[in-house]
Amino acid sequence: MKRNVSVVRLIVATRNSGPPASQFVYCLTRPAAYMEIFNIFVNQLDDKELSIGHFQQDGATSHTSHSSMAEIQSFFGYRIISKKLWPPRSPDLTPPDYFLSGYLKGRVYQNKPRTKDALKANIIEEIQAVTADVLARTFQNTARRFQSCLDANGGHFQHML
Repeated sequence: MKRNVSVVRLIVATRNSGPPASQFVYCLTRPAAYMEIFNIFVNQLDDKELSIGHFQQDGATSHTSHSSMAEIQSFFGYRIISKKLWPPRSPDLTPPDYFLSGYLKGRVYQNKPRTKDALKANIIEEIQAVTADVLARTFQNTARRFQSCLDANGGHFQHML
């Protein structure tokens, strides 16, 4: 019997004010498990966030299955950035990849957590401590990165940053 691979991830929605919405993801190999976690995450969002927000995810099969995409579209319509709508392997365009991971890693491991629960508590604490100013600067940087990608005709642009 093939076992599901457990992967720890965190879904985060940035907000103009207040702490980001977040949900830990432990198993992403089955669409039903992914959607269960997605629904917990979506329930943290208010009506405005659901009506104007965009949802970004990678192209993992469980994320892009017909059933998963139908449910995601029921909340976000066509404001979804996913497989075929986002350049593959583009960490320089994704704030969680080029900023959040590195920003959190130094802070989360500062007190050397020794258990999964301690690590999870540190992650939650540090995400809630992200200020609106930090988010604003991150998204200003994102706009600059998009423009650099366009200026490079979709090619490498890291040297332009």
